[in-house]
Amino acid sequence: MAGDVDFDLPSVGWSRESYDAARRFCDDNKKNKTDSNTDMVIKLVCQFLLLSYINEFEVSLITELRIIEKDYSHVYNHTLAMILVEYASAVYMSDLTALFTWTCSRCTDLTKGFEMIELIVDVKNCLQAYVGVAHDLNAIVIAFRGTQENRNGLLCFGSIRNWIQDLFWKQLDLNYPGMPDAMVHHGFYSAYHNTTLRPGITSAVLEARELYADIPIMVTGHSMGGAMASFCALDLTVNYGLHHVQLMTFGQPRIGNAAFASYFHKHVPHAIRVTNEHDMVPHLPPYYSYFPQKTYHHFPREVWVHNAGLDSLVYVVEQICDSSGEDPSCSRSVRGNSISDHLEYFGVSMEAETWGSCGIVFYGNVAEYQVDIAGNIVLSKWPSASSVLPQGEEENRGSSSM
Repeated sequence: MAGDVDFDLPSVGWSRESYDAARRFCDDNKKNKTDSNTDMVIKLVCQFLLLSYINEFEVSLITELRIIEKDYSHVYNHTLAMILVEYASAVYMSDLTALFTWTCSRCTDLTKGFEMIELIVDVKNCLQAYVGVAHDLNAIVIAFRGTQENRNGLLCFGSIRNWIQDLFWKQLDLNYPGMPDAMVHHGFYSAYHNTTLRPGITSAVLEARELYADIPIMVTGHSMGGAMASFCALDLTVNYGLHHVQLMTFGQPRIGNAAFASYFHKHVPHAIRVTNEHDMVPHLPPYYSYFPQKTYHHFPREVWVHNAGLDSLVYVVEQICDSSGEDPSCSRSVRGNSISDHLEYFGVSMEAETWGSCGIVFYGNVAEYQVDIAGNIVLSKWPSASSVLPQGEEENRGSSSM
C-alpha cells in the first residue's frame, strides 16, 4: 500500500427485516454459483451490506481493519492491556533467578526495563506473585500467578480440568468483612488474605510508595491469579487507603455475589476484566439470571475479545461491555466451553513453560532471601533513592532481605 487510506462506510440504517432479506440473498447466491467475476462482485456487495448494518461502528482501513464501537479510551486502553498481559504471563515462570532479575524469556518486549522489588512464593499453597516498578508506565505493578499448569502434559491437562470442574461447586460461604450482604468464596478470599502473599505485597507497595510517591498501582493476574489480584486491589484501596489503584485481569472467575460486586465497583472503579472468546473460566462459578441476588455475579467492567465477520472478512473485536458486570451481549452470549481460549490471551501464553508439581528453580547467589518455617520464599530488592532520578542518570540498586 503506497500510503494510509482512511474511509468511512455509510450507515444504511436498515430495519432488522431488511437485514434478514439481504442475508437470504447472500446465502442463496452462495448456493447458485455463477461465473467468477459475478461471484466476486456478489461477495464484495454482501460484505459491504454486513458492514453497513453495523451502523454504530466506524470502519477505518489503514494497514489493518479495526472496528471501534465508541470512544471508551477513558475506560479501556488496548496498549495497556498488551503490556499487562505480558506481566501476567511472566509470573508463571518457575525459574526464580531469571524472574527476579527480569531476564526470563517472557521478561522482554513491552515489559523490558521492569525493576523487580519483591518476589513472593507460597510453597505450601503453590502461589506466586511479585511487585515492581514499570518506569515506562510510571506505575507500581503487582502480578499474581494463576493455577500452575502446562497443557503439554496429559496429567496437567486433566488437573486443570479438575480445577475448572471444582469451580462449578464453589459456594458463597464467607461474609466479606465490613460489607453487609457481600458474600465471597472462602477459597478465593483466603488465597490472598491468609497466605504469605498479602504481607509481602503490601509491605513492598508501601516501601515503593515512600520512594515513588503517589504513582499509580496496577494489579493484574490470570485465572485464579485474577481472583487474587481483585482482592488485592480492594484491600489496598479499602484497608490501606491507597489511591490510583487500577485492576486488569485476564480470564478470571467470579468471586462474589451482586452485593460484593457493587461494593467492589464503588471502591475500585478502574477495573477491567478481559475475557477471550469461549474461555470457560469467566463463566464460573455459574451465574443464574433468575436468582441474581443469590448467586455469583461479576463486577464490571468486562472487555470481551472475540472474532467477528463474514466469510474471509474476519476481524478481532475488543467489545466494551456495559456496567452491569453481567452483560448478556458479551461473553455470556456464547458457551464457555474452551480451555485453550483460557490458556492464551492476545497471543500470549498464560501457563507455565514447563510442568512440574509447583516446580521452582532457584539459585541462591543472586540476592539474599528469606525462607520461613513453611518453606515459603521471599526475595527482596529495595530500589535506592537514585532509582527515582531523571532518566539518564546512573542508578544504584541495593538489595536486602526482609
